[in-house]
Amino acid sequence: MIIAPTELDGLFIVDIEPVFDERGLFARTYSQEEFTAAGLQVGVTHASVAYNRRAGTVRGMHWICEPVRETKLVRVTRGALLDVVVDTRAGSPTFLRHFAVELSADNRRALFVGAGLAHGYQTLVDDTEASYQMNVAFEPSFERGLRHDDPALGISWPLPVTAISKKDRAWPLLGPDATQTGPSLTVNQTAS
Repeated sequence: MIIAPTELDGLFIVDIEPVFDERGLFARTYSQEEFTAAGLQVGVTHASVAYNRRAGTVRGMHWICEPVRETKLVRVTRGALLDVVVDTRAGSPTFLRHFAVELSADNRRALFVGAGLAHGYQTLVDDTEASYQMNVAFEPSFERGLRHDDPALGISWPLPVTAISKKDRAWPLLGPDATQTGPSLTVNQTAS
């Protein structure tokens, strides 16, 4: 595996190193030893899958706030998506900046999303499936979210939105001074 840092602290791209033969390929997608050597702690407690029927579907932007320190490893097992991560850690030099990368079944790339980073994506093709591995159990009372279309974030989604949950449409906007003073990201912002 090749584990490469991104411009957001705690966000890493994980590429496999496939070995090919007449049957196809084989590659390691996770190694506790290699992740630990890179300073990453996954310690998988939960695994989930998200199937998305239509291109243009948006899920996110979600994270779990302190004191829970959720990390996740995200990989696409079918189709393709644009994965976007936003730094929600007040005081971070990259606070409210985002990073985007395409994950697909073809490129077999994964993304390690560290604690305090909001995660979301838009599917690029129909019938896209993403697999998640998380280090902690889901704690609904600590769930937070950002609007995918919040002007303060400036995320450019490649397709018109075809599907999004009511919850994800209802997250509050940050406001015009969010990047100056920092939004109140640690209070309970759970949408109904």
